[in-house]
Amino acid sequence: MIAFLTAVLASGVRTGTSVLFATLGELFTERAGVLNLGVEGMMLMGAMTGFGVTWLTGNPWMGILAAMVVGGMMALLHAFVALVLRAEQVVSGLALTFLGSGLSAVLGSPLVEVRQVDRIPTWPVPFLSQIPVLGPILFDHNFLVYIGFLLVPLCWFWIYRTRQGLELRAIGENPAAADVQGIKVMRQRILYVAFGGVLAGLGGATLSLALTPTWVEGLISGQGWVAVGLVIFAGWDPIRAMFGSYLFGALRRLPIDLQNFARFRANPSLGYFTGMLPYLFTIVALLTVSIGDIGRRWGAPAALGRAYGREARDAGPAGVRFPPATPPCPPDPARCASWWSRPPASSATRAATCAS
Repeated sequence: MIAFLTAVLASGVRTGTSVLFATLGELFTERAGVLNLGVEGMMLMGAMTGFGVTWLTGNPWMGILAAMVVGGMMALLHAFVALVLRAEQVVSGLALTFLGSGLSAVLGSPLVEVRQVDRIPTWPVPFLSQIPVLGPILFDHNFLVYIGFLLVPLCWFWIYRTRQGLELRAIGENPAAADVQGIKVMRQRILYVAFGGVLAGLGGATLSLALTPTWVEGLISGQGWVAVGLVIFAGWDPIRAMFGSYLFGALRRLPIDLQNFARFRANPSLGYFTGMLPYLFTIVALLTVSIGDIGRRWGAPAALGRAYGREARDAGPAGVRFPPATPPCPPDPARCASWWSRPPASSATRAATCAS
């Protein structure tokens, strides 16, 4: 039993790495207040690009780099539509998924016949890989798994222990207040959206170059949507995102490992049931945090999914904009503090408050 659990956990770490990269990328994107539902499309393009470039160059690291560039470019497309043009972010993200699915299917059709490419090498860590139980689980993987191990604490440190992380949380919670403090809200949002796309492309390439070194249409199999759900499950925290990703990887690998037991080999329906467990887990997590105000208490950025422009700074406390003819409040905090503490009933009330 110990050997079985060790194999499942080791496979979960290996399989969950691709989802981990995509989850961390979406986490940064949503922390900046932008919702990107195009993770599936970016992962598909990253997987196809990484596999194709590796086949052409014979260098899997060149494939990884190309996948990250393509993922970042697709994310910039979403940033242009959703942030610059201020289109609906949900619609833009869905369109990005459809675009990535179609492009990867068309451009990757010649790669379906390719049966062998160089893959990311595996490197057992000397001495540590020989530790019973922990060695195979943590220290006997390909290089991308170790990059995932390092990336999680770096992301946590960036978000919670740096000034840049404080600015990131500010533009996701209250972009108007961040703008008043001199933070370039639009620029930072675009950069974080692009960074999320880079990690999504890396996640797709991890799948096609390290886990299953091949390319077929729809290789990602919904893992991009799982990444979006894991961000919510993790409460927008990198540490919890890591555990959620590895748990998903273990559940996804479980049906294969269970084939070693005669009962599961004799009853194929059990295999179908265990195969849906990772996706069921994601759905339950999404439903849980969607009940009432749980999502807000769980850590959702207050401005998530809301377009922002500098004119939004003239909005009231509840986001209510005043008519253009309304006289502006003078910039004296002592004279206007009472106005900001409660929504004014009308334009006349606001003018009277400022004049008092």
